Amino acid sequence: MIELNNITKVYKAGQTEIPAIRGMSCRIEEGEMVSIMGPSGSGKSTLMNIIGCLDRPSSGQYHLDGIEVSTLNDNQLAEIRNKKIGFVFQSFNLLPRTTALANVELPLVYNGGSRDQRQRALQALESVGLAHRAKHRPSELAGGEQQRVAIARALINNPSLILADEPTGNLDTKTSSEIMLLFKQLNQQGITIILVTHEADIAAYTQRTIRIRDGQIEASG
Repeated sequence: MIELNNITKVYKAGQTEIPAIRGMSCRIEEGEMVSIMGPSGSGKSTLMNIIGCLDRPSSGQYHLDGIEVSTLNDNQLAEIRNKKIGFVFQSFNLLPRTTALANVELPLVYNGGSRDQRQRALQALESVGLAHRAKHRPSELAGGEQQRVAIARALINNPSLILADEPTGNLDTKTSSEIMLLFKQLNQQGITIILVTHEADIAAYTQRTIRIRDGQIEASG
């Protein structure tokens, strides 16, 4: 499903070149649940941005479902993000003045809306056990509930891939466990899940861990 071949990413600050990824190659199969670990500055976020079609590599090839993503233009990248990928973040990224239901609907609204968007949003909330909180605003929800809303939003377009960047970083141990069990349930339904984490006990929920350091893969397995 995901294949990276000798990927590099170099950022420029004036005349200075800053390498963030230095020749990464790896493969993640459809239906896997994989964690990415590494110290700060190792290239984890850059790698996730490339896998999520939010950024392009400086060199190398990235294939997603057989499509060479590294050659696509901005509109084509946006289409892939909308159709194939759901994103979950550490800080939830919910709009504070709108209800849980409205937050989940947002990806459909950005795509022009659909006649059944309200029903689809309710179904997504139900799939994460929060249909009964649909009319509540984020400030009225606990941290774990807010993350469930964010996961429901990521599911609204029926993605084949979910990318989660430190999804339990703002949660206590019990709530983190609940969120990871939810990710495992989604993975068992066939969704490929890749998550970045600093915590070994969170990585233990995944089938394998890719460890990176200084922009290179240190270990995988």
